[in-house]
Amino acid sequence: MIPEIGYFALVLAMSLSLLLCIFPLWGAYTGNLRLMKAAPSLAIGQCILVVFSFLVLIYITLMDDFTVAYVAHHSSSSLPWYYKITSTWGGHEGAILLWLVMQSVWTMLVAVMSKSLPWVLRARVLGVLGFLGVGFMLYTLWMSSPFERLLPYFPVEGRDLNPLLQDPGMIIHPPLLYMGYVGLSVSFSFAIAALLTGKLDNTWAKWSRPWTMAAWGFLTLGITIGSWWAYSELGWGGWWFWDPVENASLMPWLVATALLHSLSVTEKRGVFKSWTVLLAITAFSLCLLGTFIVRSGIIVSVHAFATDPDRGLFILSFLAVVVGGSLALYATRVSQVYSEGRYQFISREVTLWVNNIFLVVATLIVLLGTLLPMIHKELGLGSISIGVPFFNQMFAILTVPFAILLGIAPMLRWKQNKMPPLVKKWVVLLFATLVITTAWLFSSFEVVAPLTFVATALAVWIFIATATDLFSKVSVHSSLTVGLKKLGLSYWAMVLGHVGIAFVIASVTLTSAYSVERSVSMKPGETAMLNEYEYRFDGVKEIRGPNYGGHAGVVTVFKDGEKVTKLYAEKRRYDIGMQFMTEAAIDDGFFRDLYLALGEPLSAGAWSLRIYHKPYVRWMWLGGLLISFAGFIVLADKRYRGRVKKPQQQEA
Repeated sequence: MIPEIGYFALVLAMSLSLLLCIFPLWGAYTGNLRLMKAAPSLAIGQCILVVFSFLVLIYITLMDDFTVAYVAHHSSSSLPWYYKITSTWGGHEGAILLWLVMQSVWTMLVAVMSKSLPWVLRARVLGVLGFLGVGFMLYTLWMSSPFERLLPYFPVEGRDLNPLLQDPGMIIHPPLLYMGYVGLSVSFSFAIAALLTGKLDNTWAKWSRPWTMAAWGFLTLGITIGSWWAYSELGWGGWWFWDPVENASLMPWLVATALLHSLSVTEKRGVFKSWTVLLAITAFSLCLLGTFIVRSGIIVSVHAFATDPDRGLFILSFLAVVVGGSLALYATRVSQVYSEGRYQFISREVTLWVNNIFLVVATLIVLLGTLLPMIHKELGLGSISIGVPFFNQMFAILTVPFAILLGIAPMLRWKQNKMPPLVKKWVVLLFATLVITTAWLFSSFEVVAPLTFVATALAVWIFIATATDLFSKVSVHSSLTVGLKKLGLSYWAMVLGHVGIAFVIASVTLTSAYSVERSVSMKPGETAMLNEYEYRFDGVKEIRGPNYGGHAGVVTVFKDGEKVTKLYAEKRRYDIGMQFMTEAAIDDGFFRDLYLALGEPLSAGAWSLRIYHKPYVRWMWLGGLLISFAGFIVLADKRYRGRVKKPQQQEA
């Protein structure tokens, strides 16, 4: 009975979502204020019902109700309670329900926190969100219900959660990623509502910007934690493999990053309006495309959900309706959009626009590399592979001008600039960059390749340029305290974001260039050297977890005769399904990681082990955290919580 209650709650939510799609849009079209004012209540009711349905799924999972097909396929009685909760989004049906939860929460937040918007725009934004909710609820109820029963025959034990997903990172990675994915639907809805209203002015960009920043922050945090999960869980010491599913999250992030900067220019200068709207449409369209890639069954990946073709066809059809309809609306209204501001070639506007182009080109490269092998195979032309070297090379080329402009942009003024003072400042910064990079690399490493030097110099350039701009803005005031207080939250977000990018570039460069690994066969008591560290294999001990058994290889690490740490690398065998998993042992540090993975048993008591030394790898996730935090601090800016005058509020 309880699963049926959860399903019925979704049916009711679908009804409210349908009304949310119809009432406010019709009310905005006809000028009926009563219909428009019904939208917030419908959004809140829809959210309550969807969240209740998800709580029902969690409850029946915790209760080990194996009469429900989803619970039987993705959980087990021996699974720890926190992984039972994780299993509610560890499979296709539960993940779609989690998507609905995020969609309904974002819709409710817009309804509650957008009271300052004119009713026409507010109603249309909620109406578009209602339409998106209808599409995904219809998909859930019709093709992906997590409440289907196995009666009258059901198993006495579940199949267990995929061992790859039994990791702390997977407890928080999917919800954060979905918050970012679905949050971009708010930016999309604002863009469509503005097109319908015909008012693509600076105020629209101001309203849309905090929602976009929040979604971008969640998406950044989700990608960062996903990278950390891949590094710590998959046992091969990698953090990004250009997997199609990884690319599916990267593409909307790249476009959303361009959208944020474009919204800033539109808000402050009244330019790039049509470009900004197109970016908002594209960002969410790529989220839908990513959903199709993950859930259509056309790829094989540790991240993907292999599902039947009918589900993929439904998502593809919905994608065509959303993208086709929004682009058609854009085509009919874009001719009415005019830029208000004027600017010269040497200006902040142009610099931000050029970096927008680099981000879009990077997105097209990822899109091409992801979809071309799939299309080639579906057309019966055979299999082709576009691998890691292609993506690495193309991104390395784009990173150089992008990073240079990233350092320059904050120093430029809006509209126009005088070049001689800027050139003098840039020459000084370039000299400082070269000196610091040279001192850093040649004091840390014996050999420095030219490409490694250039890439590291780009990271140093961004950091120094950002610090210099911060100092110049603070120093014009009477004291340091006064200067720091005068800086707005948007500026601090820019500083954190750019510093985070510098950390990521430095980490990717140095980790890729100087990581070393060694595969060894060791008996208890034997040692192996890697860089300046000595690894002594102390043997293997049996381990027992709540739903697995196995062995842990014990390795003591020494440096210059002093003990550094003791590592326990595990080889687990899960009781249900008898699946084997490698759990790497990691001694993390700010400047390096010691990474150990246990292989297979060999003859005469020996075991195979893989040892990695990975310098500066932690900077990657530190940079990701700084970038994501930059997206959140803007939300506290009072400029985005201002009231709109009452006559506008009642506009119909």
